[in-house]
Amino acid sequence: MIATDVESLELIEMWNDVDPTMRARFQFPLHAGVGTDSSAVVYFEVEPGENLAVHRDSAEEVLLVLDGEGVAFVGDEEAPICSGSLAVVPALAPHGVRNTGSRTLKVVGFFSAAELEHFFDHPIQPIGVTRVTTPPAEVPV
Repeated sequence: MIATDVESLELIEMWNDVDPTMRARFQFPLHAGVGTDSSAVVYFEVEPGENLAVHRDSAEEVLLVLDGEGVAFVGDEEAPICSGSLAVVPALAPHGVRNTGSRTLKVVGFFSAAELEHFFDHPIQPIGVTRVTTPPAEVPV
């Protein structure tokens, strides 16, 4: 069994240089790199007034809101979300989340694949790329 506690994850901060409200913290605690065969999990947090950048993922994702409130959007569709909400994001659909509440929005995303590609409209910082893989690609020495 592979087990983890989202409360103890070391989150990675991300932002882009185009939209000052695009800022989130995330971590992928479960994916092929740690031993999963056919699924992956992301945990992310978005502060009030901020958003998770529009992006596309190579596999279907189910979002579960743990705390807070906001709006999830997929393409041109938007839906309010709050603690206990579930939302399905089809593979390769442009999507994101905006925190419209007064406390940290905490979300878990469950993917239907253990290896993923993520495509962003604008380079995400601090790495400055628009395509990211999970697990991360090894950097040649």
